[in-house]
Amino acid sequence: MQRKHRRLALGAAAAGIVLAGAAVPLSPQSAAATATAIDWKACGDDGKAQCATLRLPVDWAHPDGPTFGLAIARRKALDPDARVGTLVFGPGGPGDSGVQRITTGIDRFSERLRQRFDIVSFDPRGIGASNPVTCSAALLAARPDPNIKSPREFKATLAYNEKLRDDCRKRTGPLYDHADTMSTVRDVDAIRAALGETKLSFHGSSYGTLLGAEYAETYPGRVRAVVLESVIDHGVGSARSFLGADMGAAQDSFDQFAAWCDRTASCALHGRDVRGVLRDLRERAARGVLADPQTPGRALTEFELLVVTYKAFYGPDWAKLALLLSALEASEPVRPVPAKPAEGTGTDNFTAQFCSDWNLPVRDYREFARLSRSGDRIAPDMHGTRPVMAVTACLGWPKPVANPQHRLKVRTAAPILLLNAVHDPATPYAWAQSVARQIGPKATLLTYAGSGHGVYNSGPCTRDAIDGYLISLKVPARGTVCPAVPQ
Repeated sequence: MQRKHRRLALGAAAAGIVLAGAAVPLSPQSAAATATAIDWKACGDDGKAQCATLRLPVDWAHPDGPTFGLAIARRKALDPDARVGTLVFGPGGPGDSGVQRITTGIDRFSERLRQRFDIVSFDPRGIGASNPVTCSAALLAARPDPNIKSPREFKATLAYNEKLRDDCRKRTGPLYDHADTMSTVRDVDAIRAALGETKLSFHGSSYGTLLGAEYAETYPGRVRAVVLESVIDHGVGSARSFLGADMGAAQDSFDQFAAWCDRTASCALHGRDVRGVLRDLRERAARGVLADPQTPGRALTEFELLVVTYKAFYGPDWAKLALLLSALEASEPVRPVPAKPAEGTGTDNFTAQFCSDWNLPVRDYREFARLSRSGDRIAPDMHGTRPVMAVTACLGWPKPVANPQHRLKVRTAAPILLLNAVHDPATPYAWAQSVARQIGPKATLLTYAGSGHGVYNSGPCTRDAIDGYLISLKVPARGTVCPAVPQ
């Protein structure tokens, strides 16, 4: 009921947007007139992208209050005569820059899409050039290990989280408490209106799928097309469920890597006990003697080692991971050099956004220890990696959170296309199945039979399916499976 009332308040607010110095109401009647008001400037290394800033309310429930600048970027359709419209890309993370995706990473999109669409993205509120969450660099550098091992460490993490929140809120300003995805949904609708589009064509990847799903739920009549690629399930209700699914996905990805090494002669660990290699490296990292290959004189923590391993599953890049683990195994023990104290400020592109979207409470150390033991059973090789950090970073976050988990109620007339790898390390395939069920008959889930996080460029099957849907609104046949692309 609270969520429904909040949406009614948002929908009734007299929303405003400042473009080129003028306040423009976000109504369908005025949307077309605003398209030329955006003060686009050439940007990007090649000068062919365009960048601008939209002035938007910090709190959409109070549009006359403080504002912030939302950084946006676009590349216009290469074939104006064949142009379908505008495609808005929702970046992942949370923490990824959509502006950089347009200015320097546009090759993520096929030539076919670039011919037919203006492609637009943005830095979500609190990230990049959009009023970034700013904090003490020294505090950020002092973040405790997320793998808490005692009641004292649990208490210390609570105290650290509170201190960091207070510092970041003071330095960032009022946006710190309005960094949730439902606020970003309103930002995306402001982008749509400012561009003169009556309906939205949207492609969200990873954390951007939460944005796309909640946009379709909030504005069903304004949806033309929505692609959800590597799908977040915001219906996961507890820390146990969240960690169980995500740690299981990480372990599954490690199992895929180990099996590949076993059968692939070119793997740098071929013929070796891959699990044993990682176990030994974890033990060395826990003792503080595993050299960081990027920073001479610095030791990798066990958590950092796991994150490096985990990130290699995104591509996946199994060959590179095998070489790295082999090199770490052969490295000499490091004698850590004391780090220089961090000075000035830094940015936190994760905490305010994630913790505003997820209520994953852990009452005390006893409960955390039970979760850790469960993680050890679910993921014997990968327990303690990034999903744990997501939970511990939010310990003590004020309740209620701005955008708590819920099951979707999407009533759009437009079809929605979901895609997920069977072996995704970060967004389990089961999450995509769950979200497809929540959306109902308008959802079509396309399965990629391989590994990796993000499937658009996992071969022509997935890429052509997304391109074809965005251009023609035709979804693949239900039950379609794209074959795995060999490493």
